[in-house]
Amino acid sequence: MNQKASCASKVAIIGAGFVGSTSAYALMMAGTASHIALIDVKKEKAEGEALDLLHCMQFTHAAEITAGDSFELVKGAEVVVVTAGLAQKPGESRDVLLEKNVLIFKEMIPQIVRYNNNCIILVVSNPLDILTYVTLKLSGFPSCRVIGTGTVLDSARLRYEIGHHFNVSPKDVSAHILGEHGDSEFVWWSRAEIAGVPLQKFETYSPELMQQFYEKTKNAAYEIISKKGSTYFAIALVVNKIVRAILLDQSRVFTVSSLIENVYGVSNICLSLPMVVRKEGCSFHRLNIELNNEEEKLFQASACKIQELTKKAEKLIS
Repeated sequence: MNQKASCASKVAIIGAGFVGSTSAYALMMAGTASHIALIDVKKEKAEGEALDLLHCMQFTHAAEITAGDSFELVKGAEVVVVTAGLAQKPGESRDVLLEKNVLIFKEMIPQIVRYNNNCIILVVSNPLDILTYVTLKLSGFPSCRVIGTGTVLDSARLRYEIGHHFNVSPKDVSAHILGEHGDSEFVWWSRAEIAGVPLQKFETYSPELMQQFYEKTKNAAYEIISKKGSTYFAIALVVNKIVRAILLDQSRVFTVSSLIENVYGVSNICLSLPMVVRKEGCSFHRLNIELNNEEEKLFQASACKIQELTKKAEKLIS
């Protein structure tokens, strides 16, 4: 099942559920990839999603769409997007998913590497930071080629709240969520601004209001899951933006999750910080962020939680 296209940028997506299929749709609509491969253990599901995408061809960019249950479909892909794994249930924390999804990755990642050991792997599945670390260890890839979507979506949610309150576009808000993609994430408030103006300078600013925005951001996924079952539109656009930055060598800055070394004394875990994303993946050159005393404490607390979960994951894959 395919439709030929002229250029040669292939992206493979593991998992044809809501997130995987919507990510494929986002990539196709933006013209980011000329070849999209959908892979799922449920072969008919992957093929059905591919057929639905092919029927978009009159209205969007031409792309080759392939689908199936074989990992051979990752051959030739510049980026492999991993959305497979058990989904987060209503009321369930991301941590509860840890053991089951780590075991799924233990079987899956070696299969990706078997057919493609030159790709960049973009992890979307939760618990995100732990599975990014697990992917790094199981793949044997250099750390620049294993990236998690991190807190890019969390930061976008925060920017929406701030922009909505101050009546500006979220595109003009500079605010970042750092640390875990999860309950211990925190806002880099000391560098939050609109057009270079610190938020504290705005008339309607208040610390209490900013705390409300943080709580809404942190709990957004739980709220959406409780109301519609899963989140997929926004994360699909995040996937497209990151993949596009890689394929076009854009050197975009995103708060992706990747292996950190000696950041405020923390090493050998994956968490989100502003990173440069380009064709080689996540740049070894990391932006030197400056946290105030309170933010450093929050960073250490988030790192401590990730370290604890990472140790559990290491036992499962050893």
